[in-house]
Amino acid sequence: MPTVTLDPAATPREIEARSFAIIDAEIPEPRPFSGALWQVARRCVHTLGDTDIIADLRLSRQGLEAGVAALLRGCVVYTDTRMAAAGLPMRRMKPLGVTVTPLMALPGLERAARLGNSTLARAAVESVVARQSGGLASAVIAIGNAPTALLALLEALEGGALPPALIVGMPVGFVNAAQSKELLNRSPWPHFTLLGRKGGSAVAAACVNALAELALGLRN
Repeated sequence: MPTVTLDPAATPREIEARSFAIIDAEIPEPRPFSGALWQVARRCVHTLGDTDIIADLRLSRQGLEAGVAALLRGCVVYTDTRMAAAGLPMRRMKPLGVTVTPLMALPGLERAARLGNSTLARAAVESVVARQSGGLASAVIAIGNAPTALLALLEALEGGALPPALIVGMPVGFVNAAQSKELLNRSPWPHFTLLGRKGGSAVAAACVNALAELALGLRN
């Protein structure tokens, strides 16, 4: 039986640093992203354990600047799932004054989804957009699971709703996941996305975490 060689990295800090070093080595320069955008891209690769996603990542300087600015203002971060919200630790969010709200925690969603013959995620987005306080305006919204949430958001924006500061659109799956992200990528609103079927709550949260680290660095 061949010998298994273990990496000596043991602490969380060492493991993360070693992981990033491996990613840097496996995706050599010239890379499709540089500077702060590479920090976001690298965290996405780290989260999914997949260097192949680099070709399908769409990260813009406009989206990065809008997202960091929103976090520095202490914006609300909406997530489509509780899982994505759980991936945003308060040790990063609280110093920025950021509130994290999972859309699935909103009241009355089951009734709204039943009446609209839609998903809970779509009902949640429609509920927030309809608020008189401005809905998602100036917020960051991270969608990692539900294509219906992303489609509902895009439809609302096309209808004149005030846009979020940044849309992180990373829904995963086989039904309208790729299509919803392609529509987002064609849209004029600041966004990050991962084309194709891959995605998920963890990588959506990873994008927000990367932006939060950049925002915290600017405050220090």
